[in-house]
Amino acid sequence: MGAFDSIRTLLNIRRKRERPIARSKPTVGARIAMGNFRIIVQAGLSDELWDFLIAAGFREVAYRPDRRRYRDVPPSRVMSLYYAPPEEWKGLLITALKEASKRPLVRVGARSVRVT
Repeated sequence: MGAFDSIRTLLNIRRKRERPIARSKPTVGARIAMGNFRIIVQAGLSDELWDFLIAAGFREVAYRPDRRRYRDVPPSRVMSLYYAPPEEWKGLLITALKEASKRPLVRVGARSVRVT
């Protein structure tokens, strides 16, 4: 942390990061996140489901490198969400978020490596 960051921290001049604006539907392979949960977009994301996910708080992660630690939603749960009728989306999303898991962080010497 630099000197400027230290001064900002001491003087409590921090701004909470705001939620990014909603964009158009992401492409296949893009990552969308809500809080500490992340979904990798697969083929089959409908416009209606994307609108539902936006309303739930998901946004596309559009900056690199993203160093945040997320809990990844299992791809099988994402696909069940894609194929379900709209009235079941809320319950399936809650179930999928409960089953989300963190990717392990392996320490190798002085650096950390994420296992994919």
